[in-house]
This record gives sequence, C-alpha cells and structure tokens, in this order.
Amino acid sequence: MSAKKTYLNWSSGKDASMVLYETQKEGKFEVVKLLTSVNGHHNRVSMHGLRRELLFKQAEALGIPLKLVNLPEQPSMEDYSKLMGEAVSDLKREGFEDCIFGDIFLEDLRAYREKQLAEVGISCHFPLWKRDTKELLNDFIDKGFKAITVCVNGELLGEEFVGREVDESFLEDLPPNVDPCGENGEFHTFCFDGPIFKYPVKFEVGEKVFREYKAPKKDDQHNIEKNMGFWFCDLLP
Repeated sequence: MSAKKTYLNWSSGKDASMVLYETQKEGKFEVVKLLTSVNGHHNRVSMHGLRRELLFKQAEALGIPLKLVNLPEQPSMEDYSKLMGEAVSDLKREGFEDCIFGDIFLEDLRAYREKQLAEVGISCHFPLWKRDTKELLNDFIDKGFKAITVCVNGELLGEEFVGREVDESFLEDLPPNVDPCGENGEFHTFCFDGPIFKYPVKFEVGEKVFREYKAPKKDDQHNIEKNMGFWFCDLLP
C-alpha cells in the first residue's frame, strides 16, 4: 500500500523537524507539502521571528514545497481561524485528507486542531504525542540535528539562551521549570541541519532584541493588562 499524501504543519523548528523525520521513517504518510503561518507585515515566521527568506531556504534544503498563510501584524483568534481555514480548504481541494503536527502534550491544542480540521474532512496525526520531552531532545541531538534558539520567553529564560545552539550543554543549563522541548512556549528554534536535509541551511547570527507584547489574558489577581517579554535573535540569510 502506497503512503498517503500528507501535509505537515511546519514551524521551522526542532519539533517539526523531528516529526518530519519520524513520519518519513515510518513510511505510512508521504509529506508532500509544508504549511507555515507568517506575519505578513514583518515577513517573519509567526512566534519564531524567522525571516521569510530563511524559511524558503530551509524548505529548499528539505526538498518539500511550502505553502504560506499570511497573517496580519497583530492577528486575532478570529483572523487566525479564518485565514488558516482558507488555506486548509485549498489543501483539501488539492486532495489532502491527512495532516501531521509536532505537538507533544498540550491536550487543549490537540483538541482544537482536531475539531477545526474535522470540519473540512482532514484527519490529524501526532507522531510525537506523549513522548518524554527530555528523551526526545536527546534523540534529536543524537541523530545529528542542528538547531538554534531564535526566541525565548523573557520571564523564564535570559538573553544568554537566545541565539544558542541546542546541544547537551543547552539541555543541562535549562531551569527545572522549563520543558526540555519548550512545549509550553518557553523557547522556539530554527533547525538548519540533520538527516532530513539535503544540505545545511547557511545563515549568520544577527542582533538580539527584547520585545514586549500584550498578554492574551489579564492578570487574574489584579485584573490588569499584563505584558509578555521575549528575546529574539535575528538570523541573516
């Protein structure tokens, strides 16, 4: 039986890379397209802050076509759902009935994805689901993947953690309240080499900047708007 035509929700980071590796190794699904949301105003990958040019270079090194979802500068949940829904409907018309996610343990996020995609007749698959995140990151490193942090949550990690390669010493230095894979949004990465790549993606490390954003929820204790701060490391093509 031939592998099923599938698209993968591509963040440009380590979890997406690992789940692509696992999917290709298993052979049940054939990933023939990557789907990525980008901030159309800044031309960067959402949350990661990665330049669009590097995203395309990464897809070229993987040898898989890329489909972009262009989001506004500050998208609402309604904006996101609408634009993502349009992109998924396009994929459905192209014959896609299955998709892959790199989520590991966020139950509410998985339920949201499954509900939204079931409405258009697409099945979700989570090959990394419930894997031990420390073991997963060690496996990522052992298999020869290379990744660098491009964004870290300033409340949990300092400037020294952004623009840093993900290796054994990185894992050892993480505080105990930070998930080894950053599954709670503690950090985001750019994967530039590994067994899924035809060749390494070349880039230069640029400046580090700190940015604050309005938190999606109010501070429950004081009923005030709360800001969230993130360190970003700009990578140059």
